[in-house]
Amino acid sequence: MKAIILAAGFGSRLMPLTQNNPKCMVEYQGRKIIDYEITALREAGISKIAVVGGYLLEVLSAYLQDNFGIRDIYQNPAFDTSNMVKTLFCAREWVESCIRDKEDLIVSYADIVYFKESVCRLQSANAPLSIVVDKSWRNLWDRRFSNPLEDAETLKLAGNKIVELGKKAKSYEEIEGQYIGLFKFSASFLPEVLSFYDTLDRESTYEGKDFDNMYMTSFLQALIDRFHNAEAVEIYGNWCEIDFKSDLEINI
Repeated sequence: MKAIILAAGFGSRLMPLTQNNPKCMVEYQGRKIIDYEITALREAGISKIAVVGGYLLEVLSAYLQDNFGIRDIYQNPAFDTSNMVKTLFCAREWVESCIRDKEDLIVSYADIVYFKESVCRLQSANAPLSIVVDKSWRNLWDRRFSNPLEDAETLKLAGNKIVELGKKAKSYEEIEGQYIGLFKFSASFLPEVLSFYDTLDRESTYEGKDFDNMYMTSFLQALIDRFHNAEAVEIYGNWCEIDFKSDLEINI
């Protein structure tokens, strides 16, 4: 199994902490955010880890090589005018290596803190597309927002199958969990993922965004609508997202 961390972003809402560091190198409780991710993956036995950087790539590259020996580092040169999906496919070579080597691929956002237990649950999932879902999300969102419904996104399930995620929620009944930014493609499904991505219309908009700025949730929803094979990997807290300076004060 391999993993890839999408770490191209600037993190404007964390300024001035991101003035001289990429967002993933901001410290949370004495450790850089990306330290938690790499540690969780390695403790779960995943040693093949790639990272896609963008903003201050040279800073991130030096840190990863010096502290973790990670040299599979890719670049999204358009990090300031594109989004997560674009960042992922800047490492197409890494994705294709998973197909060649018949290895599943875990995809991780770079602004989330999680631990070995969540990775192990994801590892053991057998679906073509397995998506980590926090069923206890309200515990975290109540601490982050005065009105959690303003920020939380829909996630609808049919049994263990995910049928919808990432849309603006009108009520709490539309939120059966929260997508955290951690998921896995099986090696056998990856060729379909690449083919599907290649056939998407570059001139269309996706939930109001142009192709290069498509949200990852929009891409996952498109895969769900096409293949109906996404399953929820349930967790109950023990993670957090670092998007605002106030998130740095939350203990998990």
